Amino acid sequence: MNPAEIRRLRTASVLKELIPQALGTLDDEYLNSLCVTDVECKKGRYDAFVYLDKMSFDKREQDYILSHLKQVSGLIQDFCLEAEGWYRAPNLHFKFDDRLEYQNHLDDLFDQISNELKRGKK
Repeated sequence: MNPAEIRRLRTASVLKELIPQALGTLDDEYLNSLCVTDVECKKGRYDAFVYLDKMSFDKREQDYILSHLKQVSGLIQDFCLEAEGWYRAPNLHFKFDDRLEYQNHLDDLFDQISNELKRGKK
């Protein structure tokens, strides 16, 4: 791993810890309770994608949360800058994490294939 990759991963790790703390300081009950599942910094560390757990939010609530996160992303960046003493923080892009649902869907497909193969051998 080269030094740039290490810095990128370290930044992502720090953001994964700081963003929930920053969300906890906000006065919005939806934003206070959000769970950050992952943070992925892009090359150059100018942009970071923050993945959030859906936690049974419906589509309307998800839209509300994403729109409000877009409004307060500057406050969250300022919190991270102050906490770490950085010169600049990455631009934060918030998304709900669909990877767990995708993985469950793949597992279901593999189970179906396995069951069909077992039925074919009998």
